Amino acid sequence: MRHLSADHVAFLVALVAPPAVAGVLVPFRDSLPNTSVALVLVVIVVAVAALGNRLAGALAAISAAVWFNFFFTQPYQRFTITRPADIQSALLLLIVGLAVSQLAARARKLKVVTITDADYLARIHDTAALAQNTRAPGTVVDHVTAQLTEVLHLRGCRFEYGTLTGHPPRLEQDGSVTWGRRRWDADRLGWPDTEVELRTFGNGRFYGRFMLKPTPGRVPPLQARLVAVTLADQAGSALDIAASDSGG
Repeated sequence: MRHLSADHVAFLVALVAPPAVAGVLVPFRDSLPNTSVALVLVVIVVAVAALGNRLAGALAAISAAVWFNFFFTQPYQRFTITRPADIQSALLLLIVGLAVSQLAARARKLKVVTITDADYLARIHDTAALAQNTRAPGTVVDHVTAQLTEVLHLRGCRFEYGTLTGHPPRLEQDGSVTWGRRRWDADRLGWPDTEVELRTFGNGRFYGRFMLKPTPGRVPPLQARLVAVTLADQAGSALDIAASDSGG
């Protein structure tokens, strides 16, 4: 009953909080950049997902995008957008909100602190913006490769398209590491002394894997590993969109 109650509260907050916060920020509309408003709304989405579940987080992301449109894109106080830059901002808010809400829901399920670090949010936002603005999925893959190297403090990282040779350790969707059929306690044992794969999917379809080369003695926290999984998912989405456009 406690979980049901929390979920019900989360759904209510998902509907009420975004318009309320957006309304409070309206007087500062002329001096506050839309990107700052969007980040504030993303934090609301994170809080809802951490309180409730994935569906509540998704609802909050949609609500945030709708009220961002209503209050902060011209013409104001109308559910229409006329400027391409505003359309892009609203879409990015929705994409980032959905991605971060899923990340927060994972963190809640694993009973760890929710991802609210500004650097992590900025990396997810930048990757979503790149995926939105480029038709070249390879550019997104290269960007994510660089992001993974920094987030996980790797010695190196490369992407293999559509291959599953060998049986290397694997970074899983929940941020854990498995090797063969066994769970590898990365927090206690450190990274395995070999490359670790992070598989990339788009719309359920396997497109390849990032091969992570750990730095000895450096163990990224669970939050960083969850961010890495989210970045890989964004690369998979870009590859899937490109495949759909080409009829593949």
